[in-house]
Amino acid sequence: MLDSLRGFAKSWPGKIMGAFLLVGLAGFGINNVIAGLGTSTVARVGDAEISSRAFLNAYQRQINQVAQQIGSMPTSEQAMSMGIPSAVLQSLAQDAALDQMANSFGLGVSDAKLSEMLRTDPSFQGTLGTFDPSTFSNVLRQSGMTEAEYFAEQTKRARRDQLVLSLFGDTKLPTISSSLIHRYAADERTIDFFVLGDTNIETPAAPTEDELARYLSEHQADFRTVEARTVQMLRLSPADLAATKTIGEDAIAAEYEQTKAGLTKPERRTIQQVVLDETKLAAFEAGLTAGTPFETLIADNGLTVTDLGSLAQSDISDANLAKAAFGLENGGFAIIDGVTGKRAVHVSAIDAGGVSTLAEVHDQIAQRLALTEARKEIGDVQDQVEELRAAFRPLTEIADRFGLKLYDANVTASGAELSVMPDLAAADVTRISQAIFKADKGQLTAAIPLADRGNLYFDLTAVEPARDQTLDEVHDAVAAALTTERTNAALQAATDDAVAKLDAGTPLADVAASYNVFPQLSTAFTRFGAPDGSIDGVVASAAFAGNTSHHGAVLNNSGEHVVFQVVNEVPAEGPLDANAEANLENEARVGLYSEFVTAIRDDAGLRINQQALQQVLETGQ
Repeated sequence: MLDSLRGFAKSWPGKIMGAFLLVGLAGFGINNVIAGLGTSTVARVGDAEISSRAFLNAYQRQINQVAQQIGSMPTSEQAMSMGIPSAVLQSLAQDAALDQMANSFGLGVSDAKLSEMLRTDPSFQGTLGTFDPSTFSNVLRQSGMTEAEYFAEQTKRARRDQLVLSLFGDTKLPTISSSLIHRYAADERTIDFFVLGDTNIETPAAPTEDELARYLSEHQADFRTVEARTVQMLRLSPADLAATKTIGEDAIAAEYEQTKAGLTKPERRTIQQVVLDETKLAAFEAGLTAGTPFETLIADNGLTVTDLGSLAQSDISDANLAKAAFGLENGGFAIIDGVTGKRAVHVSAIDAGGVSTLAEVHDQIAQRLALTEARKEIGDVQDQVEELRAAFRPLTEIADRFGLKLYDANVTASGAELSVMPDLAAADVTRISQAIFKADKGQLTAAIPLADRGNLYFDLTAVEPARDQTLDEVHDAVAAALTTERTNAALQAATDDAVAKLDAGTPLADVAASYNVFPQLSTAFTRFGAPDGSIDGVVASAAFAGNTSHHGAVLNNSGEHVVFQVVNEVPAEGPLDANAEANLENEARVGLYSEFVTAIRDDAGLRINQQALQQVLETGQ
C-alpha cells in the first residue's frame, strides 16, 4: 500500500483534481546537529533510531533507481541537487513514526502473511515466475542483509500497511467531486470562428531608410557579429601520420599471404521482388511451371519490380525472403508469402564470395600496414613536433617536414567551423574551440590531446571581436524584421477590432465578412482540443474561458489569429470513467496519507545527527 501511494504516477485526472482537492506534502528540512545521538545514528524519531546502515542501504537503493531512469549513476553533487538524501531520510522517518504508532496499537503479523509476502515478491522469483530460494539468498547477500533482518523489516512493513489500509483503504471520492471533474474533462463545445492572416489586412508600407536606421538602433542587440578567431591548425594522429606512408608492394603481398584466410567475403545476391495480386499470381505460377523467364513475366503483366540491391544473407532481416533468395539459381525466381499477399522474388546476379583477391583488398591492407607503422612512430613524431614548437618554428615548416596537412579556419565559440578537419570527434570539437578562445594572439599554445591518441597544434593569427553590425551589412534582415513587426501589429489591431465588434453585438458572420473571410463551424471539442486536431488546446482553452455565449480571439499554436464565438455546449453525461475515478481516489489517499504521516512524524519529534549524516554521504560508511 505504501509503495503504491509513494509511486503513484499522476495522470490528467490527478492534475484536474488539483483544482478541487487541496492536499500537499508538508515541507521537510534537515535540522542542525543534535547532541545526544550516537555516531552510528543518523536520526531519531521519537524513541526509534535510524542507523547509518539503514540510511545508507535506502540511499543506495534510491540512487540505483535514479541511475536506471537517467541512464547513468548520479554523482554525490547531483544526488544532493536532486534532493535524494532528504527524500530518503524523510521516507525512513515516516516509516519509523508509523512503526511506533503500529506498536502502540498492538498490531501484529502472522507467519502466513510473511510467507505470502515472500512468495509474491518479484525480487525473489526465478525463471519460472515462482519463489526461488537461491535467488532469495543472492538478493539478500547483495543487499548486505541477513534473513533475520529481512523478515524484521517485512514485519514492520506489513504492520504499516495494516495501519494505512485501516485508515485510508476505503477512501472514496465524493460524488460531487467526481461529477465536477467529469464535467470539466468531458464537456464539449462548438464555436463559429474565422482566421485573420496577412491577406486580410492592408500591406504595411515599405520602411524608409530613416525608419530602418532607427529600428536598427533600437534593436542593435539582435544584429551583432560573434567573436571569430583565425587559426592555423596541424593535426597529428595515427591516421594523419599513416596518410603520409607509402607501403611497398612486396609488403602488401606478404601481408595478404599471411592473412588471406581471414579475408573472406560472404556470398552476395542481387535481388528483386514484386507484389502479386490474384490475377498476376496465377500468371506467375503458370510461368514458373513453364520455365518462363522472370523478365518476360514482368513485361507481359506490366509490373514494376523493386530492386533490393546486392545483399548478403545476413543483410536480410526477412527470414522468408532470405531463405528463398539464397535457395535460387542465378536468374531463377520463387513465389513466397508477403505482408499483404504473395510476392515473386528473383535473383539476377550472384557473387559467390569466398577468399578476396589481392586486388580487392590491396588498398585495405596498405592502409592497415600504414596505420600499424604510424602507431609505432606516433610518440616519437609528437616529441619532435613539440621540440620544433618549443623552438618557435612555424606550423608551415613542421607540416612540410612531416608531410602533414594544415587547416585554416575562422572559428567561433560553437566550433562549427572546425568541420574543415575530417573525422573530428564531437568531444574534440568542444575541447579545441575552448582552447582557441582561451589563447592569446602571438603566444605559443599547448598541444590539445585528441580522442584518437593524436594531438592538435594551432597558432592564433587574428581575433575579430564581436561588434555591432552596420545597416549596410544587415539591410535586408532589418527590413524584414521591421515589416514583420508592423504586420503583426496590424494583425493584432484587426483582431482587437473584431473582438470589439463582437462586444458590441455584431454577429460573427458580419464581422468575418468585413475582413473578406467566411466563418467556419468547428467540430465538437473538449477543453483539450478536438480529436481531429482542427481545434488545438490553446483555442479550446480560450473557448472554455467563459460562459456559453463567450467570444474572443487567441493566437493558436500555428501562429494564426483565431476570432471565435461559442455557439453550443454539450454537458458530459454518465459517470466518470472507472479507471479515472480509481486514480482520483488514490490521489485523495496520497494527500491524506501525506498529511497524516507528516503529522505523526512531527508529533514523535525528529532529530537529525548532521555530522553522522554527512559522514555517510561522504564516505559511504
